Amino acid sequence: MPPSRQRRPTWGGVPLDRRRLLLGIAAVGGFLAVDLGAVAYAGGWIGTEHRLTPHIFIKAFEWVNGKQSGFRKNHAKGVAVSGYFDSNGNGREVTHAAVFRSGRTPVRGRFSLAGGNAHAADMTSTPRGLGLAFSFPDGTQWRTAMLNLPVFSDNSPQGFYDRLLASKPRPDTGKPDPQAMAAFLAAHPETARAMKIIAASPPSPGFADSTFRSLNAFYFITASGTRTPVRWSLVPVGSAPPPPTSGPNELFDALIRQIRSDPLQWKLILTLGAPSDPVDDATLPWPAERRAIDAGTLTLTSVETEAPGNARDINFDPLVLPPGIERSEDPLLSPRSAVYAASYRSRARETKSPPAVNVDEVAR
Repeated sequence: MPPSRQRRPTWGGVPLDRRRLLLGIAAVGGFLAVDLGAVAYAGGWIGTEHRLTPHIFIKAFEWVNGKQSGFRKNHAKGVAVSGYFDSNGNGREVTHAAVFRSGRTPVRGRFSLAGGNAHAADMTSTPRGLGLAFSFPDGTQWRTAMLNLPVFSDNSPQGFYDRLLASKPRPDTGKPDPQAMAAFLAAHPETARAMKIIAASPPSPGFADSTFRSLNAFYFITASGTRTPVRWSLVPVGSAPPPPTSGPNELFDALIRQIRSDPLQWKLILTLGAPSDPVDDATLPWPAERRAIDAGTLTLTSVETEAPGNARDINFDPLVLPPGIERSEDPLLSPRSAVYAASYRSRARETKSPPAVNVDEVAR
């Protein structure tokens, strides 16, 4: 049974009947099955018996993917990277955050594939993640977790939870139930709409030529207090298609060979929202004509097997923000932060399993 069913006869405060159960296990399908991380009920969920909590989400990920000791509950498969961000100073127009002063900031990060199975075979249709931690001399950080999708697939914690349960494969087919998928999408038109947008933007062949986006909106604050809604993206600079590879780790193997050959670069682009643009719904794109600021260049110079001391143990909490950047009204942000923390605590207590991708085993 799904984890919240075992002791809770209601779900989000609503009694469970057969139709709601079908909706709860409905499949969104394919590359949307599990993505940017867990989210939970945004209002009054801690200590409330019949509402979603971080613990329920952790158990739900394990119910869907199986328990995998020592790995992240989502985006389990990944590699650590490091490099630096060179700011050109242009971002100071909209924020006083130190990272946007002219100069260089060290960065640690992690490339990943969505899903809780650390040993799943690489597929180009699986969403790709890039988490980054920018570190400043005073000990503060800016952390961000991005996806290679144009929009997010859900705009509420409950919708994400319904879809998470939906992703559990049927034993006989290895795939989610297609009839339940139809029921889920009928109940969640925002996800159906987002899926059409995502389907119209097919992914690139590899990590190095992917554009990664924040998806959620944030407020950038100037020294005088002016607030501007911003979504950011990392746009690849002159990256060639990945070299031909094969095998269960083909996307990661290609990435490792590319970084070994030459540093990889992305432009950090700040897209400025207008008053009419939604800041509380990541399933809705902003108009393409919105003004964008080229704020500098991210350069990644090394790649490592996940291990103590690199990005393995970084919690890419989207609310670890420097002065000059603040959260928006997006209802997914606080729950993401809380469940990321719960996932970190859970895997920290577990026996570490060997990493799914070993950089040293990739032929040069």
